[in-house]
Amino acid sequence: MTWVSSRGPRRHDWPVTRIVILGCAGAGKSTLARRLSEQTGARLICLDALWRPGWGPDDVPEFRALMTEAHAAESWISDGNFAVATFDIRLPRADLVVWLAPPRRLCAWRAIARTLRPGEPHRPGDLLKVLRFVWNFDRVNRPLIEQLRLRHGRGVPRLTVRTARDRQALLARNFAAETAADSSAAGLAV
Repeated sequence: MTWVSSRGPRRHDWPVTRIVILGCAGAGKSTLARRLSEQTGARLICLDALWRPGWGPDDVPEFRALMTEAHAAESWISDGNFAVATFDIRLPRADLVVWLAPPRRLCAWRAIARTLRPGEPHRPGDLLKVLRFVWNFDRVNRPLIEQLRLRHGRGVPRLTVRTARDRQALLARNFAAETAADSSAAGLAV
């Protein structure tokens, strides 16, 4: 795991109670968010669930109103990118941004598997579009997301999770009780 922060020596305001999870389609954002929510008791906010099927650009104001209401709580785990429409709402209140960055092939495999699960809103007909998105994510989408992350949440610490081991280390942490000194002692600070 890699910590990045612009706050200097005082990198973290603990306890962490509001976490934004970002990453490519198939990176495992929803799974990690659900596990962190269960572990911490923080409200789970899944942006994909709030963005309704059939919505388009004209529905962004309603989506933003839902975002504002959901992120007004004292503790939450917010799963999803939607950078242009939501970062100005979510990032100023966030304590931590978790960037999931597994290998591109793993994201593609998970995206394929997701379309085959019964009851999933992702349809096989969208598979080529999703795979193209996954394959081009680091070149096209990630730079824009990162630019907006810095604009709206420059002082919010960012933790990059690349491997299953990184994910396990993150889940092993007790955010509610942790202090900055604890995280430095555990070797998690940059």
